[in-house]
Amino acid sequence: MDRIPVCVRADDPISQVGVVGALRPRPEVQVVADTDLDEAKVALVVTAGVSEHSLKVLRSVGQASKARLVLVPTEIDESELVTAAEVGVVGVVRRGEATPERLVTVVRSAAAGEGALPPDLLGRLLGQVGRAQRQVLGPRGLTFNNLTERESEVLRLVADGFDTAEVATRLAYSPRTVKQVLHDIQIRFQLRNRCHAVAYAIRHGLI
Repeated sequence: MDRIPVCVRADDPISQVGVVGALRPRPEVQVVADTDLDEAKVALVVTAGVSEHSLKVLRSVGQASKARLVLVPTEIDESELVTAAEVGVVGVVRRGEATPERLVTVVRSAAAGEGALPPDLLGRLLGQVGRAQRQVLGPRGLTFNNLTERESEVLRLVADGFDTAEVATRLAYSPRTVKQVLHDIQIRFQLRNRCHAVAYAIRHGLI
């Protein structure tokens, strides 16, 4: 198994040393220096929260490399999750949940093109959007849904945390079909990745 090159960017030296120390012994990943960012397949950005500074770091890493972005914040709420997705974040792990095993799991998901988000956060976000649709859009007969039934089904399952293989199994599609559906959505709405697609769909009431 090839080791996944990972770069770590943290707000402070203690966090930097801690995350690097947690990842370095793992056989699944290879920690690369900041100077070798262009070699990284995944970049972990460790920060207190979603702020102008952290967004600037995320944009900088995204522009300087092709690494998939994983955010490791102390705290993050629903609106901040959407903001992070819009700058290219494909995975989120709260610091309190950032065990070496969890970090490696999310890194592997990100490297494979999958999204990885805290289920409770997605649940609250979906609940918030559902309330908005019932209380605001529904009474006015409004809808933003420009997706096919198949696209909506795929996005809902991705939003619920299922990976490509699991979505394919549940909907009786091939994994290739699921990937094509997500790709079509990303192209149509000019979205960066599946995490951004889910965040966009939730924000605009598409699912």
